[in-house]
Amino acid sequence: MTQVAHDETAFAPPAEVEEVELYHPKTFIGKYIWSQDAKVIAIQYSITAIGIGLVALVLSGIMRLQLGFPDTFSFIDPSSYIQNVTIHGMIMVIYLLTALFLGGFGNYLIPLMVGARDMVFPYVNMISYWVYLAAVLVLVASFFAPGGATGAGWTLYPPQAILPGTPGSDWGIVLMLISLALFIVGFTMGGLNYVVTVLQARTRGMSLMRMPLTIWGIFMATILALLAFPALFVSAIMMILDQTIGTSFFMPAVVSMGEQLDYDGGSPILFQHLFWFFGHPEVYIVALPAFGIVSDLISVHARKNIFGYRMMVWAIIAIGALSFIVWAHHMYVSGMHPYFGFFFATTTLIIAVPTALKVYNWVLTLWKGNIRLTVPMLFAIGFIFTFVNGGITGLFLGNVTVDVALSDTYFVVAHFHMVMAVSPILVVFGAIYHWYPKITGRMLNDTLGKTHFWITFLGTYAIYYPMHYLGILGVPRRYYANGVTDFIPESAQSLNAGITVAALIVGVAQLIFIYNLIISYSRGKEAGGNPWEATTLEWQTPDTPPKHGNFGDELPVVYRWAYDYGVPGAELDYIPQNQPPRPTSTDSEA
Repeated sequence: MTQVAHDETAFAPPAEVEEVELYHPKTFIGKYIWSQDAKVIAIQYSITAIGIGLVALVLSGIMRLQLGFPDTFSFIDPSSYIQNVTIHGMIMVIYLLTALFLGGFGNYLIPLMVGARDMVFPYVNMISYWVYLAAVLVLVASFFAPGGATGAGWTLYPPQAILPGTPGSDWGIVLMLISLALFIVGFTMGGLNYVVTVLQARTRGMSLMRMPLTIWGIFMATILALLAFPALFVSAIMMILDQTIGTSFFMPAVVSMGEQLDYDGGSPILFQHLFWFFGHPEVYIVALPAFGIVSDLISVHARKNIFGYRMMVWAIIAIGALSFIVWAHHMYVSGMHPYFGFFFATTTLIIAVPTALKVYNWVLTLWKGNIRLTVPMLFAIGFIFTFVNGGITGLFLGNVTVDVALSDTYFVVAHFHMVMAVSPILVVFGAIYHWYPKITGRMLNDTLGKTHFWITFLGTYAIYYPMHYLGILGVPRRYYANGVTDFIPESAQSLNAGITVAALIVGVAQLIFIYNLIISYSRGKEAGGNPWEATTLEWQTPDTPPKHGNFGDELPVVYRWAYDYGVPGAELDYIPQNQPPRPTSTDSEA
């Protein structure tokens, strides 16, 4: 049987852009602190994001203690509870997931997977991390400001956000908004790097339609962020002005605590539109990198080429485009015109189509594959199950008449966490287990990894499945205590207690992962250059971990796509992207 490989060619066009000489640091500070190496910057982003993510995890545990066992813990009062809700949500969505997928995985994988020495603008890339760190520190500082952190809810809706009765309505909300503005400035510097590097720094032969889907996901998510984050940036500046100098961008004429305030003519609904114009693309800023990474994990660990590569690429592009015309499905209860609601309900159903196509392609990639149930594969399969579950409940909430009844109940909390929390976090874990050998040269402990997976996967279902039922009962979200009501049975509180126990177990189980990361760095089994037998360029570097410059003296040349697994007639069950085609009998005769 002869070898047949997808889009294989012996010709690679000459490089259009000359290589730029890298700055090689000579001191420890230059190499690891003020580093211009994208791989070091990626690790800085990742450690900072995981660190602040652990803070958010602790906050969620405190919230669950109050909900599961009300009036038991004296250190949790109504003000601190809603402050914890606010900061937990903002950290998880912005400072953990966005920073980890784009700043962490984006910085590490883009140059390696497209065959570049580094990011196009290394100095700007370095500055982007330090601005991100400043944003995190300002956010943490709000805990220690007079009045504490803001308690406006993670959506920061005015007028509540800056009225005196809200916790943190003075220093807390201002520091939160400054932190968001800093984050966006830092991301913009990093995001321009990601886009320009993908477009301009690809190695010879690496066409756009040969890029791994991980890069497509990160690339499209970055474009979304560059277009969507300005809406959040301007709304943050406008609310700071409303709070500090008394403008009325979002604040209407309002009476607070019996006193007529000096605001007049502002529109709180305008803030909602600006926030969700950012907020819904933000869902896909997190989801698209996850989609790309899962595609690569499934292909590598099922030893099978990705099904429908071009369809997957166009689905990523379609999802990105459609994500800008669905934002107001978060605002069905804001008093919008019914025809307006009908439009956004329709676009919500339409965006589900390319998303569903990706699920079909993942399943068909797994079909008849030589599946290796490694830890990364377990997390990838767990993601598919969880994302489908969360997506189905999204179809309920995308319908206006259903959403009006379920809005602000635990059904929304359950849906949002299944789609926007558990699903991407499973991908984060799978990606770290997959690329940790390349980053450190050592394997993570397999037994600890599988223990971590099963507790996390089953535990999250024990948390969020019951929440759907609580939402249908009408249990409201964000309440400090529900008290006694006629329409909520007493059994709901027992269910809440069970959810809390499951949440605490899952939270503590993450220490297994942290322990595994630390102990494997020095004691893990040596990985070698390509332990997963993958085809993409990051596994073909001459050194593991890769040195500054990534590929030694010469950049690789790409002769094929990223998914040559199980090619008939090939010596191995995979062919790396940079392996030249074998000469045919015709070539020999010539």
